[in-house]
Amino acid sequence: MWYSKALNHYMIHVYLMPGMAANPSIFEHIKLAEEEFTLHKLSWFLPETNESLSDYALRMTLKITHKKPVLLGVSFGGVLVQEMAKHIEVSKLIIVSSVKSKKELPRRMKLSRKLKLYKAVPAKLIEDIDLLAKYAFGETVKNRVALYQKYLSMNDRRYLKWAVKEMVCWGQDAPIPNSIHIHGDKDPVFPIKYIKDAIVIPEGTHIMVITKFRWFNKNLPEIIKNH
Repeated sequence: MWYSKALNHYMIHVYLMPGMAANPSIFEHIKLAEEEFTLHKLSWFLPETNESLSDYALRMTLKITHKKPVLLGVSFGGVLVQEMAKHIEVSKLIIVSSVKSKKELPRRMKLSRKLKLYKAVPAKLIEDIDLLAKYAFGETVKNRVALYQKYLSMNDRRYLKWAVKEMVCWGQDAPIPNSIHIHGDKDPVFPIKYIKDAIVIPEGTHIMVITKFRWFNKNLPEIIKNH
């Protein structure tokens, strides 16, 4: 059974993991029927020195307080929930605007891994909110500085150094069986041409969990219960 009993009926517990440097406010418009679903929003915390992504994921699972939950992660958060699913049993594993293996990474990230270019990135991200927005969301701030400052609050140097490296160097060879992938066809961070076997959202960008929240509110219940 993948849901827990509460208030005399069964409740589906959905844990939401935001993307790199982002906080849970990216899910502020995600609303599912409260009589069926309880949403739990996870937050990034600082990694330990030289902590592996797997060990970090294990620590994040300590935030999970229900058996066989639904895990949904966006972008790098999608990578993290896949690692979490290796430590705990989940009922559904959903990734949004993310990748299912290193084979779906774009060429620039593969090159960054090969040449270790990622080592120079974190310092620049801390100094430039516009660059951080482009790296995390796939678009520049332009006239939305306040908006991005609201969403991108995890800008600690240690975290960014760790996150960029773990994203670029993720070693997953093949998709986790039965994982569900939701992806936009206009995603500039993880271009659709590299993505296989996904539910494609037309005109969806890397931040479609914010801009296409109505699609998620309409379709997530069916995906969670019946996909």
